[in-house]
Amino acid sequence: MERKILDAGQIVSSHGIQGEVKLLPWADSPDFLLKFDTVYIGGQPYPVERSRVQGNCVLMKLKGVDSMEAATALRNQVVRIDRTGVQLPDGAVFIADLLGCRCVDEDGTEFGKIKDVLNMPSSDVYVISGEHEYMIPAVKEFVKEINIAEKCVNFHLIEGFRTDEN
Repeated sequence: MERKILDAGQIVSSHGIQGEVKLLPWADSPDFLLKFDTVYIGGQPYPVERSRVQGNCVLMKLKGVDSMEAATALRNQVVRIDRTGVQLPDGAVFIADLLGCRCVDEDGTEFGKIKDVLNMPSSDVYVISGEHEYMIPAVKEFVKEINIAEKCVNFHLIEGFRTDEN
């Protein structure tokens, strides 16, 4: 079942004296979070008054958060977004949709399920658990097809992906 509200990042600090928060996004690009008019923190909606990218973070001014103290009180909170109406680029998927997907090799043999996605410098890496554990770079050479509707990802496996091999 598709989750409507998704984790999008974490508030790492306050910024300035007018209540801006500094948000470390859990997205391919911090620009992605500039699209949202409302974010959710602790289950409560917060209208976004303004936002801008600063380095790899997003600075956000949230309605009702009007001081450095109020912004600091939100430190370490997870920021969530409503995925409704979000248009992802072709081929892009939400990590939340990948978690739990069945993983099959080119012969159609199921070898596990995606339990985590690690964001690494060169590419994301899928962590797959089954009878064995695998770590597979999320690149087209190894990821042959992602079918979110069927919760299935097809992979081309090579030696070295299993993390429990000697």
